[in-house]
Amino acid sequence: MALRAALGSRKMRQHGGGGWWPSSITTRSMSSSWWKHVEPAPKDPILGVTEAFLADPSPQKVNVGVGAYRDDNGKPVVLDCVRDAERRIAGNLNMEYLPMGGSNKMVDETLKLAYGDDSDLIKDKRIAAIQALSGTGACRIFADFQKRFSPDSQIYIPVPTWSNHHNIWRDANVPQRTFHYYHPESKGLDFASLMDDVKNAPNGSFFLLHACAHNPTGVDPTVEQWKEISYQFKVKGHFAFFDMAYQGFASGDPERDAKSIRIFLEDGHLIGCSQSYAKNMGLYGQRVGCLSLVCEDEKQAVAVKSQLQQLARPMYSNPPVHGALIVSTILSEPDLKQLWLKEVKGMAERIIGMRSSLRENIEKLGSPLSWEHITNQIGMFCYSGMTPEQVDRLTKEFHIYMTRNGRISMAGVTSGNVEYLAKAIHEVTRAG
Repeated sequence: MALRAALGSRKMRQHGGGGWWPSSITTRSMSSSWWKHVEPAPKDPILGVTEAFLADPSPQKVNVGVGAYRDDNGKPVVLDCVRDAERRIAGNLNMEYLPMGGSNKMVDETLKLAYGDDSDLIKDKRIAAIQALSGTGACRIFADFQKRFSPDSQIYIPVPTWSNHHNIWRDANVPQRTFHYYHPESKGLDFASLMDDVKNAPNGSFFLLHACAHNPTGVDPTVEQWKEISYQFKVKGHFAFFDMAYQGFASGDPERDAKSIRIFLEDGHLIGCSQSYAKNMGLYGQRVGCLSLVCEDEKQAVAVKSQLQQLARPMYSNPPVHGALIVSTILSEPDLKQLWLKEVKGMAERIIGMRSSLRENIEKLGSPLSWEHITNQIGMFCYSGMTPEQVDRLTKEFHIYMTRNGRISMAGVTSGNVEYLAKAIHEVTRAG
């Protein structure tokens, strides 16, 4: 009563909780000021392309920006091995929570893909691994692990790289440096500058490497170059973290696409690896992946895995079960695995065929430029060399959509649109 008297004639309003507040301070006026400082986030450079494509009413429109496989009719694909796996698990579904580390069976089969069926590392239980939310989730868990257990370290990221890599390590508060990778003039690998950056980085630095089908350039080191990179990493004591989003999808052969990792393992490196089944099994929306770290011994692997699980716990508690069941069923049942190997080879070969067709169609038009890089590069993406202004012309005049860095998703190129795409590219580039 004394407090109310002291406030004099000021009107008060009692809330349900029993507190007294000035009537001028309403719940609405308080809450409306909380988020006034929030500005709209910039559009994602990749997802924004699809939004613009969908809004375009033109019947001629072509989307070569999306990083998802399409068949020769431009339609999404569900692999036959995935359909068969779903039928087999349908009668035995279990929707209970997975452990924090995910499906042990899926993880075990996934490690065989990256490290080899007969890997001594697997036999000796020297790999700490957990199921992750596709490749993005695996990279993010590792970035947080790096920050927690090597807090003064940085991450060296290639120029260019998948744009989300920068977001992942930034939000994990890991300082970023860059190293040379792509050579714009040759549209190939800038190997000399890459090696200089590896040599000049402080001993014991962390490097992000694309295991195969580098995104966005499609430019990979040769086997001999990977051996030189591995040797120099050994000299400098660097740590290699491989992002392997396209195993099998690059060349059609999962063993060949894991060669970079195998070279580092043969040289005794304790590497890290992110794996994803978005591309090579078409499980984009299932978000199935794996994070693994090679350790000195089994005891260290147990400790590292426990910490990876602790990092996952406050993020998402445990990973989803359905995609993990699909992957483990396909990889553990011989007939389904053989079917998958056949289908992933077919996807890779279609993209390789579209590369040849696009190059041939552009050259047939008498382009003054060299287009060898289209077939020299590998994987889902072609780093065309087109400027942002040329890309803008493609969109405005021809209704062709891609990211402004000139990255073409070869999965969006079909026998039905390749000639139109080639003519449009020739038109915007023929001035040199």
